[in-house]
Amino acid sequence: MKNFLIILAVALLAPFASHAAVSAHSTVIFDGKSTELAAPPQIEQSAQAPNDLWLTLDDLTRATGFELKPQGMCRKELCFPLPSARRSEFLMKQGNVQWFNLSAFARMLHQPIAYDAELATWYFGPRPEAQNSFLQSLEAPDFTLPDMNGKPHSLSEFRGKKVLIVTWASW
Repeated sequence: MKNFLIILAVALLAPFASHAAVSAHSTVIFDGKSTELAAPPQIEQSAQAPNDLWLTLDDLTRATGFELKPQGMCRKELCFPLPSARRSEFLMKQGNVQWFNLSAFARMLHQPIAYDAELATWYFGPRPEAQNSFLQSLEAPDFTLPDMNGKPHSLSEFRGKKVLIVTWASW
């Protein structure tokens, strides 16, 4: 169900991916974890990307687990170097506060982003290596949906059987 909701969130929120940054509060969904963030004070938005999500380094770590280290953005043993020629695209200092552009980082990693301005919710989808793992295993992610009578069924109930999934959307 979790994977289905993530896929559904990307589909529903994708048209809003370029709206303005954080409002009175915002929610960041990263790696399936939802984090509520208070509104940051106004920061000078970059002319290149005025609609990106800028977070303090503390909020970044709280929402994503990533920390800024000399070798780049790291989470446990996973590190992504920040290109030195584009450092200002990712980092900005205003007063005593260091800000990080999570949207630019996600774009660098080819990670899908969706934003719902009305709900002030940012969704960061799985990176390509996670998305492609389904192709390597040839196993669809599990999800649960109700049948016509309201009884829930999970895809995993049908493992080992041939399944035809028909989807439809009104947009």
